[in-house]
Formats: sequence, structure tokens, C-alpha cells
Amino acid sequence: MKIKNAFTLGLVATLGVGLGIVILMAIGNLATVLTYIGIAIFLALGLDPVVSWLEARHVRRSLAILIVIIGVAAVITGLVFAVLPIIIDQLTQLFGQVPLLLRGFQSSTWASDLSERLGGFIDVQAVVDAVTKYLQDPGNVTAIAGGALAVGVGIANGIFGTVIVIILTLFFTANLAMMKRTVYLLVPASKRERFADLGEQVTDAVGRYVIGQVALGVCNGVLSFIFLTIIQAPYAAVLAFIAGLLSLIPLVGTISGSVIIVAVCLIPGIGSPLTALVAAIYYLIYMQVEAYFLSPNIMRRAVSVPGSVVVIAALAGASLLGVLGALIAIPIAASIILIVKQVVIPIQNER
Repeated sequence: MKIKNAFTLGLVATLGVGLGIVILMAIGNLATVLTYIGIAIFLALGLDPVVSWLEARHVRRSLAILIVIIGVAAVITGLVFAVLPIIIDQLTQLFGQVPLLLRGFQSSTWASDLSERLGGFIDVQAVVDAVTKYLQDPGNVTAIAGGALAVGVGIANGIFGTVIVIILTLFFTANLAMMKRTVYLLVPASKRERFADLGEQVTDAVGRYVIGQVALGVCNGVLSFIFLTIIQAPYAAVLAFIAGLLSLIPLVGTISGSVIIVAVCLIPGIGSPLTALVAAIYYLIYMQVEAYFLSPNIMRRAVSVPGSVVVIAALAGASLLGVLGALIAIPIAASIILIVKQVVIPIQNER
């Protein structure tokens, strides 16, 4: 249809732009919900290889899904009742140490000693006094309390989001085959078989990647707990949980967790320089073992992505969607490489 009237053309163009803006605003408002859905689909793809493994051993899919759901629920329940009380207890102890540490800092001569080492350019004691005066101001205390309340609300939202993600993950796991068949039906019949084959390869690669990343996180968490318990590091359960959780993040997760653990071991009154040194040596060795032994063997069947693409994908994903983007960037990059190899290159070779 050709529009010759300038006014009509302008009106249609304005309505089109307005509709686009409304759609973008709706997507922005639904960002949290879409994030929950994305995480749930990502996790469901990670559980699907387990279901397929059970199906290969002559277990009906409905029963296999039920076994996987019960297994996931049992693992989550076990973590809640076995690990969470220990973590809460150690966090309570850690927070209880904060006032003692502050009083120790105020009564010691560390500020003046540090000022001397800095050549007198920075009066550390003046900085400490200014911070103390700031904290003693009722108005500032109210602002800090408001910030703490906001943190509490954020934690509550995080718990609510976790519950939603778990429910969606179980739903998507139970209906993943049907969802994939529905998507395949949207493709023309002449290309449906090829599209379905490619889709199965992509979802399998994503699923194996999720399982591999979780395995690396569990390995780091368990080994960290054993090691930190042996060297009698402070709050071993909390630090091991942090190490395992951050290991789920590609590239920077393991090193970030290692830095946090070493930093906690360096806090006066909590750890010691010797403990921090031993922990630093251990994590330097562990990162080499993970990079050259654990990760290649665990991820051998998961994704095949060049190292440079891994770095670029993780950085781009983290910039766009934060931690979630960093998690899904590598399997998305692997999927794109798979599509290029099996679709784009063959088409180009036929010309």
C-alpha cells in the first residue's frame, strides 16, 4: 500500500514510533519477569540432559522428570537444613566481631603508624575520627538505617525471586519437550527437520554447559570447605559457600571468590597473615588445576568455544545483563558458532 499524502505518512510513522516506544517500555517494565523466565529456562535446559540420561535407560519420561524434580527438591532441602544453619551461625559470629574490630582500631595506634608510613601526606586518624563523627550523627544513622532497610527489602525480593525461579524451572523441565515441539512447528515443513536437529544440538550444548558449570562450583565449594577446615580458617562454611557460588560465574568467578577469602583471612582479629598466605597459595594452585585439568575434562562434551570468544562473550554478557549475562553468554556463543558452522558456511559453499 502506497501512502501519497504527507500528513497520513507522518501520522503512520508517528504511530509506528510510538508503538515501538510503548513496546520497549513494556519490555523494560517486565525486565525482572523476563529475567526470571530466562534463568528458569537456562536451568531447565541444564536438567534436561539428566532426564534424557534416564530415558536412555528405559525410564519413562514422566517418571524421569518426577525423579529429577524429587532429586532437585531433596538437594535444595538438604542444603537448607544442613548448610544454611551453619552459614547463618557463622555470619552472626562474623557480624558480632565488627564492633570489637572497630573498638580495637580506635584503641590501637595503627592509624598513626599508617600515617607515618605514608609520609604524613594522609592523616589516617583524622579520617577515622571523621567517620566516627559521621556515624554518631542521628541523621546519618537514620540514613544508614534506611539503607539497611532497603538491603533487607532487596534480600526479601531475592528470596521471592528464587522461589519463582524454582517453580518456573520445575514447570519448564516438565514441559520442555512440548515447548520445543511447539517452536519447531512454527518453522516451514520443508526446513523443520533441519531446524529441529539444530535446535536439539543447541539445547543439548546449553544443558551440558550448565551441568559442567554447576559441577565446577560444587567441586570448588567442597574442596574449599575441606581445605579451610584443615587450616582452621575463620568461617569456613561461609567462605566455602561464597567460593562455590562465585565459581558459577565464568572466567572471573573463581578468582573473585579466592580474593574475598584471602581478604577475610587477613582481617585482624579474625584471621592471620599466615592463614591468608596459605589460602592464597592454595587458590593459586587450585586455579591452575581447574584451568588445565578440571574445566577441560568436565566441559569436554559441553561447549567448544575458542578462548578469545569466551572472554569477549563473557564481558559482553556481563555488560548487558550482569551476572545472568555472564552465565548465558558462553553457551549462546557456542550456539552461534554451531549455527555458523552447520548453516551459514554450507550455504556459502553451495554458491
